[in-house]
Amino acid sequence: MIDYGEFINDKIKQVKPSGIRKFFDIAIEMDNVISLSIGEPDFKTPWHIREAGIKSLEKGKTWYSPNRGFIELRKEISKYYKRRFNVSYNDETDVLVTVGGSEAIDLVFRTLVNEGDEVLIPEPAFVCYTPLTYMAGGTPVVIQTKAENNFRLTAEELKEAITDKTKILVLPYPNNPTGAIMEREDLEAVSEIIKKHNLMVISDEIYGELTYGGKKHISIAELDGMKERTVIVSGFSKAYAMTGWRLGYALGPAEIIGQITKLHQYGIMSSPTTAQYAAIEALRHGDDDVAEMKSDYDIRRRLIVGKLNEIGLTCFEPLGAFYTFPCIKSTGLSSDEFATRLVKEKRVAVVPGNAFGESGEGYVRISYAQSLKNIKKALKRIEEFVEELKNESKG
Repeated sequence: MIDYGEFINDKIKQVKPSGIRKFFDIAIEMDNVISLSIGEPDFKTPWHIREAGIKSLEKGKTWYSPNRGFIELRKEISKYYKRRFNVSYNDETDVLVTVGGSEAIDLVFRTLVNEGDEVLIPEPAFVCYTPLTYMAGGTPVVIQTKAENNFRLTAEELKEAITDKTKILVLPYPNNPTGAIMEREDLEAVSEIIKKHNLMVISDEIYGELTYGGKKHISIAELDGMKERTVIVSGFSKAYAMTGWRLGYALGPAEIIGQITKLHQYGIMSSPTTAQYAAIEALRHGDDDVAEMKSDYDIRRRLIVGKLNEIGLTCFEPLGAFYTFPCIKSTGLSSDEFATRLVKEKRVAVVPGNAFGESGEGYVRISYAQSLKNIKKALKRIEEFVEELKNESKG
């Protein structure tokens, strides 16, 4: 019998599967489950965006695009970042269109990280940053953000984590899983330390359109002296409900984007043509769609946060993305136990907080990218579950 372990890359063997997908897969196999586990908009891609993709197929536009993506799309991405976040990029040299934001993140890590480089990762955070650092040969260094700071990265936390091997800071805001944001004053304090220690920043801004409470996303690249040391990764999945189209992008200094493009050339070659035509339409005429979806998310956000606190699962107010991150320590269960029992006993799927790093233990991630009707049903089931746990502990 062949020992396939002898052939598999040792680093790949050490990487654990995503904790998000675990509970999503459990939910799929059960009946009557309301899944609040996965970060996928429940909206369909707006019709005019779908129609642009369809028309491109009808006209036979099925050829490869340039490696960097169609120039029309790169121009629209540059215009978008200027008008929405006040950062200017050269569409010919500073923009790369990728297969989802996920490919962009992977490419940036593999381009910037050398063996032994330390990469600072504020947690709780999306599941990919630590394994991608490890697979690129770097050393992930976790910064545990705190609930009392609304899970923001503070300048003091950053300063304490830096060593002579530190090279990169991952800035994952608006944050998945907590819904935390960084405001201008937070970024200004952090940027001074970044410049002092000559660090690069990977800024994951996939949820940049989804901020609430009158708060507007600020890109760290907008701040003085930060554009030249920041690579932004983003995409169309969240704001435009285009998850299945698999289209993202990276923005950054021309020299870095040029090197990232080489990896893209050899590993992918080019992003899907049909998706690119749809994305051009999204950027040109999709602002109203984003605003409408965001308004719906905000209604759900306020409902779910209020009810979770009423139930006794303490939850700070998330001002970004479409997640809440309630504390479940009062139940006496671990994050895994809470999520497992909730899906089995009440048919509600959430993600244990420790799927996003050890600092997430004692919390669960609940997505409100679900219909208001299903959220109300799920909240009722969660309330029943918590009450039953209280009675169970009494005896």
